[in-house]
Amino acid sequence: MTQVEESTGTPPARQRSPLSGWLGVVALALGTFTVVTSEMLPVGLLTPMGESLRISEGVAGLTLTITGLVAAVSSPVLVSMLGRTDRRMALCVLVAVLVVGNLGAAWAPNFGIMVVARILVGIGMGGVWAIAAGLAVRLVPTKSVGPATSLVFSGIAVASVLGVPAGTYLGAAAGWRSAFLAAAGLGLVVLLAAAVLLPRLPAERAIPLGGVMGLFGNAQVRTGLIVVGFVVTGHFAAYTYIRPVLEDVSGVGAGMIGTLLLVYGVAGVAGNFVAGAGAARSPRRTLLVISAVMAGTVIALPWLGGSVALAAVLMAVWGLSYGGVSVSTQTWILLASPDAREAASSLFVGVFNGAIALGALIGGLAADGVGITAVMWVGGALAVGALVTTAVGRSPAPAVGA
Repeated sequence: MTQVEESTGTPPARQRSPLSGWLGVVALALGTFTVVTSEMLPVGLLTPMGESLRISEGVAGLTLTITGLVAAVSSPVLVSMLGRTDRRMALCVLVAVLVVGNLGAAWAPNFGIMVVARILVGIGMGGVWAIAAGLAVRLVPTKSVGPATSLVFSGIAVASVLGVPAGTYLGAAAGWRSAFLAAAGLGLVVLLAAAVLLPRLPAERAIPLGGVMGLFGNAQVRTGLIVVGFVVTGHFAAYTYIRPVLEDVSGVGAGMIGTLLLVYGVAGVAGNFVAGAGAARSPRRTLLVISAVMAGTVIALPWLGGSVALAAVLMAVWGLSYGGVSVSTQTWILLASPDAREAASSLFVGVFNGAIALGALIGGLAADGVGITAVMWVGGALAVGALVTTAVGRSPAPAVGA
């Protein structure tokens, strides 16, 4: 038995079939897509959810806040608690928790039950995302690690830009509860795929919580996390309430809302791959462009969005810019901490989801206290904060050969 086999209990990737390794990577990408889609489903369903549960749109937005907060706290804690638990088994258990949470959300007769369901979604999401981010390197040969890791991260990006419009369309066609049922069904598919396609994946090492938190002492990691905080908070302060904003500014109905979100989503998928290539060469330059474009687009939407055509253009540009956020910031964090991938990923997931929660909360306060279009000014201002931090903070060097 080789040294690798002794330390991890898993044969090296080069000794397994390349096809089986890539199938495992696809399962991980489907998993990250499912957990992030589950988290963000309320974005396109706020109006019908609020009416059904008899709460305001601002309160309905808390279903996103709650999930993000739970994921933010649970991600680094779960990575530490799991110790040397086999990562395939951990993923399956966490996906099962996600499925139960989505089923609970679909059934929820009142806001209290919805809160419990969304807490379960947050636990499942935080754990799956943090674990999956560092597993591609163990499934494929060394030369394929970069593309495989990008594919895992693409599940997050595609969910961020396509999960919401898909849920919106389904909610409009069959009721908002059907969107959560569909997410639960997708979770069952992921559970089966993980159990069948992934090999045994014992933890490479136990990670104490203090070791995870110690990464805040790395200036490059710290700068990257601050950028994540600004740009993601700004995005979700605005995007969580995009449906009522478009209804108010553009006067469009539910069917057109889904179309505009689909335009945003398709552009976002393209943005993910464009930004992924750019971030490998220069994460700082890529995030400078993303932050600047996002800030300008979000601020312009209330002024120019009265025309449906212009609203569609602005949504496309917004999607193109935000679609590159997850892959660019993940690349930044992993380049800044090459020897602590899982720990760094758990911090990244924590800050990312804390920012989602904070953005949804700030947006809700602005919407209920000032007016629905105020969420766009808040989002634009925070994107400017990301731009400034990226420009003046410490960034990692590009990967060798990038």
